Formats: sequence, structure tokens, C-alpha cells
Amino acid sequence: MWKLTLVAGVGIGYVLGARAGRQRYEQISKTARQIAQNPRVQDAAGKARHQAGAVAGKAAGAVADKVGDRLPNAVTDRVALFNRQHSEDDSWGTVRH
Repeated sequence: MWKLTLVAGVGIGYVLGARAGRQRYEQISKTARQIAQNPRVQDAAGKARHQAGAVAGKAAGAVADKVGDRLPNAVTDRVALFNRQHSEDDSWGTVRH
């Protein structure tokens, strides 16, 4: 009898824990979506993307300048193309000023 009670208790505990876990997950997920949709957060993320792209472009240019004569032309041509593209527009296709 005690084994049946133990198994039933474990089963009930598992089901209740799973429900509570799912509710907590939904709560965290909803909060994360609300934060991600905040205009200030989106603006900050856009600025960070823009800054990261600029830094990556400068780094790629610096590497190409230092070792460009030792790299195949296909690689140096791609770096130059990348730098030109990222100086004209951002990853969303809008012109930078």
C-alpha cells in the first residue's frame, strides 16, 4: 500500500511541478517579448549592430592592409567590396549619414 501511495505522490508532484514550470516559463517568455519590443531596446540594439559592423569593417580593412599582399586576390577583393558596401549602407539596406 505504501508503494502505491509513494508512486501516486511522485506522479502528482511531477504533474503539479510541470504545470508550475510551464506557467513560469510563459511568464518569463512574455516579459522577454515585452522588453524586446520596447522602442528604446530596439534602438540600442540597432546602434550596437551599427557599431559592431563599423568595427568589423575597420578590422577587416586593417588586416587586409597588413597582409593583403600575401593573400589571394579573391580574398582582398572581397574585403574591399565588404568595406565599400558597409560604408554606404547598413545591414538593413538604409543609407547611413
